[in-house]
Parts: sequence; C-alpha cells; structure tokens
Amino acid sequence: MSSVTIAISGLIAVCTYFVTVRMIPRFKDMFIKAGLFGKDLCKRDNPQVPESLGVLIGCTFLVAMFLFIPIPYTFEESALFDIKTGAKPATFPHEKFAEMIAALLSICCMILLGFADDVLDLRWRHKLLLPTMATLPLLMVYYVNFNITTVIMPKFVRSLLGYSLDIGVFYYIYMGMLAVFCTNAINILAGINGLEVGQSIVIGASILFYNVIELAFGHQVDCHKFSIYLMLPFLAVSLALWKYNKYPSQVFVGDTYCYFAGMTFAVVGILGHFSKTLLLFFIPQILNFLYSVPQLFHFVPCPRHRLPKYDVRTELLHISTTEFHLKDLNPLGLLMVRILKNLKLISWQEQVDGRVITNNFTLINFVLVLFGPVHESVVTQFLLGFQVICTLCALIIRYPLASYFYEA
Repeated sequence: MSSVTIAISGLIAVCTYFVTVRMIPRFKDMFIKAGLFGKDLCKRDNPQVPESLGVLIGCTFLVAMFLFIPIPYTFEESALFDIKTGAKPATFPHEKFAEMIAALLSICCMILLGFADDVLDLRWRHKLLLPTMATLPLLMVYYVNFNITTVIMPKFVRSLLGYSLDIGVFYYIYMGMLAVFCTNAINILAGINGLEVGQSIVIGASILFYNVIELAFGHQVDCHKFSIYLMLPFLAVSLALWKYNKYPSQVFVGDTYCYFAGMTFAVVGILGHFSKTLLLFFIPQILNFLYSVPQLFHFVPCPRHRLPKYDVRTELLHISTTEFHLKDLNPLGLLMVRILKNLKLISWQEQVDGRVITNNFTLINFVLVLFGPVHESVVTQFLLGFQVICTLCALIIRYPLASYFYEA
C-alpha cells in the first residue's frame, strides 16, 4: 500500500504546483499594496518587487499537507478501519500520526516566525532563538517515540570507545542546533535572483533521491516514506516559486521562505533518522557559513547588507567590500583575515592611511573574487551547479566511502 500513498502524495504535489503557479501572480499586487516590497538593487532601474512571497508558498504547502494527512491512515494496512464496526484497529499508528502533526506544527511555527522577521526585521539573536523554540515539538515527539541517542563509532576508534556511544542529551542539543543551522544557512547564502529557491530545490531533490535509494535497499522504510510525503509538496511549491523568482525576479521570497525551507529539511532529517546525511547535502551552506564566520561574529566589520555591487553601465556584479584597520581587530580576527589572505580566499587592498579593503565574506563575493565581474544570472548558475556537484560528492561519501569506516 505504500506505493499508493506515495502516488497520491505525488498527485497532490502536481495539483499544488499548478495552483501555486496561478496564485503567485494574483497575489503580487496585494503584497505591494500592503507595503511588502523591495527594490531589486541589481537591476538598472531598481524596480519594485513584491517581497515575502514565502508566506504564501508556506501556507500552500501546509494546505497540501493537511489534505494529505488522512491518506496514510486510510490506505496503509496497519491503519485500516473495521468497516462493520467503524472501530479503530489495535495497530493504529499513533506514533506516526504524532510525528506528522508535530512536523507540520514546527514548520507552521517557522513560517509564522519567518513572516514576523520579514515584517518586523528581527535581530540576529532572535533568528537563533526562534528556530530552537519551533523545534521543541519535534524533539518532544522524537523523545517519546524513539529517544535513540546512540551514535555508531567509526572502525578506527572502536577499540577505544566501543561499537557505539550513547551521548544522551547532547544528541538533542545537536538536533536543535541542526534546525538553527538549516533555517539560517539558506538565509545567509542569499540576495541574488533565484538563489534561495534554487539551492532549496537542489537540496530537496537530493533528499528525495536519497529517500528513493534507501527505499530500494529496504532501509528504514517508514522513515523515508515520511520524508517523501513532505518533500514532494515542498518541491512542488518551490518549483512554482522558482518560475517567478529566477532571473529576472518578479517576486522576492523573503526570510519566510528561507526559514520554511530550512525547517522542512530539519524535520525530515530528524524524524527520518538521517540528520548526519542531511548535513552532507548542505556542504555549500557549511562552506559559506565557515567563510562568513569572521563577519557573522563581528571579528571583522560586517555591513548590514553584503550583496555584490551592481555596475549600471556594464550590468555586471562586482564584489562588495568592507574596510578596517588591522590595529582595530582583536587577535583572533587578525588571525582569521591573515589566514584567508595567505590562502588567497579574499581580495586585499592596503591603503596609505593603514586601512585594509577586502570583499565581504560570502560565497557570492568569493565567486566574484575568483572570476571577476560577471552577470547576476551567471553567479546563480555557478552556485547552483556547485550545489549539484556537492550533492554527488555527498552521495559518494554516504555510500562508497562510508563503508570503509563503518562496515564490520
């Protein structure tokens, strides 16, 4: 019966795609009238573009999932009702039902908090706290249904730590941090047309491909079916949004979509029991975070916006810059910029007055450091291509390489 539920999920996803494609242009003017719009700074005439469309996408996703909720508990053999008495079977999967409700609750909370961020422009400390709060229902369900906190050790440390190690509460801390990372990692690798949605589509497709592989192997069937149920409608609404957000963008997604996408990935990673594999699909986001650490934690001055600069004459993007005096940096900040400079990972211009001018520390600017000024669409294509390559590397790490470290 599982193939039936997946097929129905796919059918709902297809319908959701077409509904979303029709909805977005009809709501564009409503967002502008409500003052939810921004200027596209990387275009010649800086057009007004409706912003925060992520709230519409997230709500459409939730409606699709609400319609799907009865399906697994109608068609799965373990969930069939007694036709004569109408009584629930003794084997009704209450745990699975609780997982689905908790997952949608966490995603719904994150959509609400993301929209609040778009409207109220919350501070960074709130952006770290809010995903943690939204993850609590998820962690409670995980605790009640599974409470598995054991980690399998690689072969080369088993002589010291044994085959497995129970890390207890630290596993829950890790899962909470995973949700915070997923929701913010997409948000900080953003700012040019199509990048937020594009990378989310690649990550979502990677997760779906991984789920299919695991189902083919017969590994944790219920967990990967659960992931597929969420990924299909997620990809449907994201592909519909991509149609209007790709270059040249007709709509902006806002922080709402980034939080919605990140929490959806965190949900399937945690409840699907592949949180470590999930991180492999976030290699570009991890690299971007590590590259951004000096500015994110203010070891180096960080401007409010780190978008590339747009050249009106050539219509190309140039690196955006920050400047500072080396004497103003603390020892750790000085060490960071010296390492990046020696590895030629940043541009470096020393001025006669002692100031240093470097590019802002994002992967978008790093592409421009490597290749010089290029068109906005080319930067997006390069980063999405890099995301695809990283997915292939992740699958190689997960399958051929992992066998050398974990198989008995």
